[in-house]
Amino acid sequence: MKIDTKRFRAPKGRLKLRDHPTRVDGHFGKEEKAERELEKLIKRIAELQELLYSSDRWSILLVFQAMDAAGKDGTIKHVLSGVNPAGFQIFNFKQPSAAELDHDFLWRTTLGLPERGRIGVFNRSYYEEVLVVRVHPEYLAAQRLPDAGRVDAAFWEQRYRSIRDYEAHLNRNGTRVVKFFLNVSREEQRLRFLERLDQPEKNWKFSLGDVQEREHWDDYQKAYRECIEATHTAEAPWYLIPADEKRTAHLIVARVIVETLEDLKLAPPTFDKRRRQELRAARSLLEKQEG
Repeated sequence: MKIDTKRFRAPKGRLKLRDHPTRVDGHFGKEEKAERELEKLIKRIAELQELLYSSDRWSILLVFQAMDAAGKDGTIKHVLSGVNPAGFQIFNFKQPSAAELDHDFLWRTTLGLPERGRIGVFNRSYYEEVLVVRVHPEYLAAQRLPDAGRVDAAFWEQRYRSIRDYEAHLNRNGTRVVKFFLNVSREEQRLRFLERLDQPEKNWKFSLGDVQEREHWDDYQKAYRECIEATHTAEAPWYLIPADEKRTAHLIVARVIVETLEDLKLAPPTFDKRRRQELRAARSLLEKQEG
């Protein structure tokens, strides 16, 4: 099964979200074939993560952003289900604490960056500061910024520039950043909310605020469009993932992760002469020992 990830990579320059579908016909083939392909990709991610961990030179940061009920949790769970927990870490970023509000907006996520050799996942991220806060600028009052009275186009461009500089810095220092926008339709979101209400075991995922935020749908779409336009770079690309069909979203995300890891040209660590001698000595001792 061929998945052309370039098809889902954000374009350079102007972005029109309406030109990027929330659904892809055909699931990339029949259901059984798609499931087998996803299994292969999950296995390949696990293999590459072992190399990433053993080489200990690079780290990967996967950033997931989306409207509520777009499937971030499920995508992360399925796609990374084969990864060794020792080489994987995830952080969920919700409403900032008082301590976090006393720092710059990049501080709290910086503490969660993956170590070399690990895959890190941000379920929401510093991008909330140009998405939710963009739609609700009244949240800025809690940040007590020196120029809190000036929230205009220049203010948001400064934040975009800080993000671009931050991600370029991470890339220069060995952390590859890949960003996913799970693009769900308004109607599919409504149906998933109803599903959460219909199933008692999913009620915990739902709050009245989720429905109230739907009134700001167009404002969020504009915020995402401008954010992706401003922060999509070669070093830290955005991928626009059609999310109305969960299996399709999982396949595309998995393929992007595989390509990102393969692009690092990972290889097992090499050893100097002294280390090889130690290994030979260890083998000799083990062969002489009884069980």
